[in-house]
Amino acid sequence: MPVPTSIGMLHWLPFVKSAPVVSVVRLNGVIAPDGRLGGRGLNDATLAPVLEKAFSRGKPKAVALVINSPGGSPVQSSLIAARIRRLAGEKSLPVYAFVEDVAASGGYWLATAADEIYIDPSSIVGSIGVISSSFGFTGLMEKQGIERRVHTAGKDKSMLDPFRAERPADVKRLKSIQSQIHDSFINQVTGRRGDRLSGGDLFTGEFWVGDKAVKLGLADGIGHLVPLMKEKFGDKTRFAVFGARRSLFRRFSSQVTGEIIGSAEDIGLWGQYGL
Repeated sequence: MPVPTSIGMLHWLPFVKSAPVVSVVRLNGVIAPDGRLGGRGLNDATLAPVLEKAFSRGKPKAVALVINSPGGSPVQSSLIAARIRRLAGEKSLPVYAFVEDVAASGGYWLATAADEIYIDPSSIVGSIGVISSSFGFTGLMEKQGIERRVHTAGKDKSMLDPFRAERPADVKRLKSIQSQIHDSFINQVTGRRGDRLSGGDLFTGEFWVGDKAVKLGLADGIGHLVPLMKEKFGDKTRFAVFGARRSLFRRFSSQVTGEIIGSAEDIGLWGQYGL
């Protein structure tokens, strides 16, 4: 008597062809070291297990990155992108990036980890530059009669102190540091995009939208995740979504502390792009 076979068992039978699977990883938010923004930021430590699973589970045909990020930490951007490229090489899998509202600055750094980048007609991409911002409180302190007392061992230990007048030497040193980081960003973009880049100077910190970004070679085309992946891998393509899970404590703490600590940084980064 024949043994009944369930649909689930068919997936494991060697002579039954299973539907292709595309792993989907959402990279949504500001890029920041672990512990910043109440655990809401994108960083290598949090994404490491997510990316490992996305590249390994279910024998995927490809990995798709869905990106919506205004940027943040250049170090975390570099670490995440490097991890993606390492896993892509180890598993011999193509990587596709799909930009939602914005992939700017560090967000675009993440997008360059993909072999191909696709955007919406209204997506913002680029902003290949480095920025540092702060406040100066010297005038306010003088009006309030407040005296600042700082004692250091090492003349540059108190560089760019917001409570004292800005020193030209500090600004010069900061610009030197920014230039080094900018060079690393440029090398990442030119190394990954190569001959696809065209047009004028793309590394001024300017950003572009939709078709213009495609013409400049910052993206490969206009396209969305599901239809484009089905076009490449077939109508029966299935999608496995992977994301970081936070404990109840971290979710609670992100609401209590992260919303307070991270809100100003969030607003500042997203606000640059009208979001």
